[in-house]
Amino acid sequence: MSSSEVEESGGLVERAKADRAAKRNWFSQIILFVQQVFAELKKVVTPTRKELVRYTIVVIAFVVIMMALVWALDQVFGFITVFIFGTPLG
Repeated sequence: MSSSEVEESGGLVERAKADRAAKRNWFSQIILFVQQVFAELKKVVTPTRKELVRYTIVVIAFVVIMMALVWALDQVFGFITVFIFGTPLG
């Protein structure tokens, strides 16, 4: 992050504090909010292709593991229910 970006975002924060003290009208508050949103969006870093693939694989693996866990619990609780109450038709 360059020093100009830090100064720019710092200036927005100081301006926001000053504006809050001055109790600007709602239209000015909306404009200030949009300016702050754009300042924050400049800080966003896009992941590289390698990172994106890695993150995608991690998410898919986690979802598969959670699906297996839910399936296993469903089987166990189903077995316990049948053991306690018997089969629905018999």
